[in-house]
Amino acid sequence: MATAAPDPEAPQTAQDFIDSQLRLEADAREALPYRFDACTRPLGALRQSLFSCLTCNPPPRDPAGVCYACSIACHGEHALVELFSKRDFVCDCGTARLPPSAPCALRGGARSETPAPANRYNHNFANRFCGCGGDYDAHAETGTMFQCVGLGSADDGGCGEDWWHPECVLGLPRDGRRPRRAGGGDGDGDGDGDDEPPLPPGFPAEDDFDAFVCYRCVAAFPWIRRYAGSDGFLPPVYRAGPGDGDGAPAAAAAAAAAAPAARDAPLKRGPDRGSPDPRGRPGDGGSDGDGGAKRRRTGGPSPACRAPAGSADPSRPLSLFCKDGFRASFCRCADCFPPLARHPCLLEEEETYEPPMSDDGGGGGGSGADGASAGTGSLLDRGEAALSNVDRVRAIEGVMAYNHLKEKVKSFLAPFAESGRPVGAEDIKAYFEKLRGDADGVGAAAAAAGGAGSSGGGDGGGGGDDGAGRREQSGEFTSRPNRGRRSSAADGVPSSGY
Repeated sequence: MATAAPDPEAPQTAQDFIDSQLRLEADAREALPYRFDACTRPLGALRQSLFSCLTCNPPPRDPAGVCYACSIACHGEHALVELFSKRDFVCDCGTARLPPSAPCALRGGARSETPAPANRYNHNFANRFCGCGGDYDAHAETGTMFQCVGLGSADDGGCGEDWWHPECVLGLPRDGRRPRRAGGGDGDGDGDGDDEPPLPPGFPAEDDFDAFVCYRCVAAFPWIRRYAGSDGFLPPVYRAGPGDGDGAPAAAAAAAAAAPAARDAPLKRGPDRGSPDPRGRPGDGGSDGDGGAKRRRTGGPSPACRAPAGSADPSRPLSLFCKDGFRASFCRCADCFPPLARHPCLLEEEETYEPPMSDDGGGGGGSGADGASAGTGSLLDRGEAALSNVDRVRAIEGVMAYNHLKEKVKSFLAPFAESGRPVGAEDIKAYFEKLRGDADGVGAAAAAAGGAGSSGGGDGGGGGDDGAGRREQSGEFTSRPNRGRRSSAADGVPSSGY
């Protein structure tokens, strides 16, 4: 829950300030739960959360993706596009993909290194999503977008794990809909479902499928079409029109007619469907429900093949919606396995790299042996940890300087303590201006504060007009700009659903 900003006119004690700071730090740890003290580039290619920096690489410059840690430590004040998870990607921070003026602070200021040649990019890195190529505005979007499994990159004719509007999947006009990303990974959806527009007719219900392969990836790898409507997959969801975002009414009606069948398709798996057998074949040897047990295989797969014949209309583009456990339904015979093996994401569920969790601030906050990351823990803990690593002579000098400043500040605050008048922002500003200007600044500021305190009345409240022209310290802190792509703070981190 976000911390409410204090009343700017309310007085604030030191303890109030500390409590407010601790609440802000707790909120920050909740919003950024992972450590951000190590770039993932040394780990090589990973499926990981990525960000594109539009400040360093505004379109039409070549895109670049940075890892979670670099998005905070190296690009924290930049305009970022959250891309969520993408596979087989090496962080570009500190490479020639980014300008030399933006080195990787987490790798000793590395810059202009050779980027990973296997990294693949699409228009998501320019903040454009879906086949319609629309810009994404996290503050204006409503509804839901869905991420494709991404069988191929844009270079292969696929989508590169793009996010899709449901209407664009069906080839229907959007009619002013502005969808957003799918809900949290736990399947609970988001917190403002009442404001979401319903899914268009013909698009399967969210609970009916576990993953989705867009029509572009199906067209790029047509061997997967045969599985539409077979065991482990929903009936084919056809695209109505040739262009993105448009479609003929007749085709839209046909897509809508397929919706009941998709929603009514049984989601239960057979007793042997839990996992593949040791040879990698589905445990259930039953038919596909469409006469597949007796279909002819002349000139096709070997006799041991269990792939469905395929009943989808080959002349119409379609998207494939996969049920939970769909990977066990792929045939792994000698003929079918080679094209399947090109896509490890279809063989087993992928793991997404997550950085270690940040320290909760209870055990020290430095980047030391306690495992806490730089930038985590309370300010006090981090200060003590930094002091413990300072050279002894410098530490003594620092303590002496601190004690000297403490005595000066105490003399400045004494009149306020005696009169009971709260210290305002202008009082502190004036004090430090005098402190920097001459050696008598402390006495002059203290005298001025004492005079103001005596004229303010003895009730300790300054309850007359003495404070009418003064604004107390507000206690407000400016957080980092909204880096997320969610439309509200109630949303969890969207998952790709596979």
